Amino acid sequence: MNASRLRPGLPVLLLLLLAAASSVAFAGECKPVVRDGWVRMPPMAMPMMAGFGRIENACNTPVTIVSASSAAFGDVSLHETRVVEGVSRMRALPELRIAAGDAAVLKPGGMHLMLMQPKAVLKPGSKVAIEFVLKDGGKLLGEFVVRAAGE
Repeated sequence: MNASRLRPGLPVLLLLLLAAASSVAFAGECKPVVRDGWVRMPPMAMPMMAGFGRIENACNTPVTIVSASSAAFGDVSLHETRVVEGVSRMRALPELRIAAGDAAVLKPGGMHLMLMQPKAVLKPGSKVAIEFVLKDGGKLLGEFVVRAAGE
């Protein structure tokens, strides 16, 4: 086909349609990212550990984490520690909403993962995979490095 026979606006229209289609496909693939994940070993043998890190949502829409699991633990749940009337209290979080362009920080004394019933002995430096389930049905995989109690 001779390019001179195309209507002048048609190539521009085709480029715009292709750009729009690719941005829609990319937007559907946006997922939050787990960064700097780590698990703190308890100072003595205990059936629980805690997980920390940062979950960044660079997407244009908010995401909500509704659960978490790991092959390395019998149970994984999100918790939050708060000081209420001078007393430190921990409570389970039924879900964790992360706004578009924001991050959730899991840290000692705040939001964290409760990792119950380890299925094997973990050593400093080993890695644990934790899968987060999003409200929209999507999944997010995070890698957490095991650290000794004093680190």
